[in-house]
Amino acid sequence: MDFSLSEEQTSILSSVDKMISKFLPPEEVRRRDKNYEPPDFLLKHYAELGLLGIPFPEKYGGLNQKWLTVTLVNERLGYYAAIAASLYGTTIGFGGMSFLTYGSEYQKKTYLPKIIDGKLRFSLALTEPTAGTDAGGLITSAKRINNGWVVNGRKTWISGADQADYLVTPVRTDLGSSGSKGVSILLIPRKTDGISMTYLEKVGNNCLTSWDIGFDDVFVNYENIIGEENNGFRNLMSTLHYSRSCQASNAIGQAQNAVDITKNHVLNRIQFGRPLSKFQTIKHRIVDMQLRVDQARFILYKLAWLIDEGKRCRIEAAQAKILASECLQYVTHHGMQLMASYGYSLDSDIQRLWRDSRLYTFGEGANEIQKDIIAKEIGL
Repeated sequence: MDFSLSEEQTSILSSVDKMISKFLPPEEVRRRDKNYEPPDFLLKHYAELGLLGIPFPEKYGGLNQKWLTVTLVNERLGYYAAIAASLYGTTIGFGGMSFLTYGSEYQKKTYLPKIIDGKLRFSLALTEPTAGTDAGGLITSAKRINNGWVVNGRKTWISGADQADYLVTPVRTDLGSSGSKGVSILLIPRKTDGISMTYLEKVGNNCLTSWDIGFDDVFVNYENIIGEENNGFRNLMSTLHYSRSCQASNAIGQAQNAVDITKNHVLNRIQFGRPLSKFQTIKHRIVDMQLRVDQARFILYKLAWLIDEGKRCRIEAAQAKILASECLQYVTHHGMQLMASYGYSLDSDIQRLWRDSRLYTFGEGANEIQKDIIAKEIGL
């Protein structure tokens, strides 16, 4: 495993730095967080730089590059703003990789070029009032009719649904089934008649809006199924390593930013006649924070390497998700402590990172479930 950056990867990250500094500088991130304004315009700039085409084959307009490059880009975006990475990761993960992994050739030719051009947004509509961590407990149903399905049910805590063109929606198509069997994945246009949406308020991640979605006799064309009928749960599981990689890289980018913000504060904050950084306790705290980031980053890069090599990576995907999310909570917690009132101010960046961090240990699969996955993989 060699994680040294190629010239091309270095150039791509440099272009990301320049793009974000121009279109989403720190003051703009703060303004949008306070006003709950997602920077959806970033997608067109991602497309202009070719970022959205990195993992996809050239025949669909992609660059056919390594997943490690996707990971590096998403980590860098997360460093600047969680929402910047979320926009990138969900577009590639929930949308593009779903089509590439188990979509039909028609769907790949239809949707992948539009994804690469930054013209399509997707939202995964999985969670239900009675099905969160237990994804197999979903009850939203799709009854088969002559040329499609009629969908009824409810999804909740669906991120970014208001800006999505399509809702990637697991539904129960075998109405007599239970658990992971009898589930299919439908691609439902968000503006379809019968869909209602209610905004949900949260503690953090203000730019990533969350919604409760109702489906009342929503008609979906037969061609909008992704993958085999009644085999959707297995298909969904087959792409989780991509989404967990994206979530982990986002968290690690944020965590590194939190360390840097805190380090800058202790270098410049004078107490008892000297900078806080001169006190051993403070030095060691910063070192512990950076250690957590580097440990999580190593597992993340190993996961990306395994993906690129086509190797099994269930353990590493779960490890990366756990370590990155817990690392983010650790460094933001201690950053808040070291910065004290300066961090507690709503004008500080560390408090936003602290608020946002709480999502990551349960979002996209609670860490307790990730540990169950690891336990099973190692024979426990």
